[in-house]
Amino acid sequence: MAIVRCAAKGTGQNVGLKIAEIREGLDAIAARNPRWAQALETHGYPEERIRPTGYRTLLRTILGQQVSVASADSVWNKLTAHLGQDIPPAALLASGFDELRACGLSRQKQGYVRSLCELVESGELDLDSLPQDDEDAIAQLTRIKGIGRWSAEIYLLFAEGRPDIWPAGDLAVQIAVGRLADLPERPSEKETRAIAEPWRPYRGAAAIFAWHTYNSATL
Repeated sequence: MAIVRCAAKGTGQNVGLKIAEIREGLDAIAARNPRWAQALETHGYPEERIRPTGYRTLLRTILGQQVSVASADSVWNKLTAHLGQDIPPAALLASGFDELRACGLSRQKQGYVRSLCELVESGELDLDSLPQDDEDAIAQLTRIKGIGRWSAEIYLLFAEGRPDIWPAGDLAVQIAVGRLADLPERPSEKETRAIAEPWRPYRGAAAIFAWHTYNSATL
């Protein structure tokens, strides 16, 4: 049975793709694909990867881009000390360049977080009711400066728990899929997307399993 899920609310709920849904999806794929069945037997089921829905998760995503986890944590802690735990969009927009610089935000990052805050504050981006269609939802999220397709897909998978999200541009997913398909080279994004077509509507579970197996050379 296909998993059907409505668009999640953007108010900090832990929606995510639950372990029962992940297992259902992987079992369905394994039933059609002996190689995946073998890998599932070897590695077992992956754990859930769940993030809260809403503005703060997207803000955290922007802050974490191209920096270490420790650096991102440092900026986040300074921002919450400056603006409070919720980091209200209006309060961030009201902060001056030097104030945000003191929190560790570069000029480029300030542009990105202001883009997010402006879209949320104006209502142009309504995280409580993103489009049900995944591609339309991705298009909405990528209006934010600094949020590309991969970041949008990760949000929709880990926060909203959309079951058929397939981040084919992810390097680890490509490598794992190549191994599982016994390919001599890592498939391109286009090839990775094509390989996964038979796995609809469970590609989200497939992505989580791909990350699960990525660090293992034994497939």
